[in-house]
Amino acid sequence: MANVTTSNYIYRTGTAPNTRAAVSQKNKLYGYTVGVGGLQQLGVISEFTHDESRTIDPVRGVGYGDQIAELVPGVTDPMTLSLNKTLLYTANLFQILGYKGGVDGLVRSLRHHRWPFDIKQELVFSELASNDPTGTATTAVVTTGPTSADNPIVTPRALITFFEGCWMNSYSASYTSDSAIVAETSSVTVTDIIDGFSQYGEFIDTGLAPISANGSPGSGFSLRFANGSNAGGAGTQI
Repeated sequence: MANVTTSNYIYRTGTAPNTRAAVSQKNKLYGYTVGVGGLQQLGVISEFTHDESRTIDPVRGVGYGDQIAELVPGVTDPMTLSLNKTLLYTANLFQILGYKGGVDGLVRSLRHHRWPFDIKQELVFSELASNDPTGTATTAVVTTGPTSADNPIVTPRALITFFEGCWMNSYSASYTSDSAIVAETSSVTVTDIIDGFSQYGEFIDTGLAPISANGSPGSGFSLRFANGSNAGGAGTQI
């Protein structure tokens, strides 16, 4: 099986600085590693990025000059993840994401992938942020890591994100003569992104709504929707 036991010196967790700014050392990634029940933290990941985009189409009216009536969001393109990892003899990128490759099986190519995988991301808060009395915890922020005797100052919290139904759309490994380290790089297409705890749907509270959930006026919304009129305060939108 893939050699990812936590007792292995490669996967020992070191200290990370506590700052109000988020740092990469506190960003943890988990996957369904071969031979391990449940999610296992992914080791020696040198870079993790996610990218998402969608087209915004302008609506105009003939005879009203060069004026945009409204911007209408189009469908969102699938999110893309990028994973860069150091190749280990007994744990390559396929194996740590759940495919039986390397020393675990016959998977050697993207064409051998028959099922999608999930990735879990935990952005662990520093002790400064976890102990901030002005902070507000939500269902997406959960306690994690050591408690009480292990960490007497504060139990750290983490912001959870699940990337569901992922497929690799590219994979490469680079063996170069001027560097001893072999790097693996993959681009991943994601089906859905959730926090793992909440129910999503039409009436999700995303913020910036002109009317709050209880029917009262919202706060911080665009002037375009203020009092049912346009930004100038005159006329009625139809």
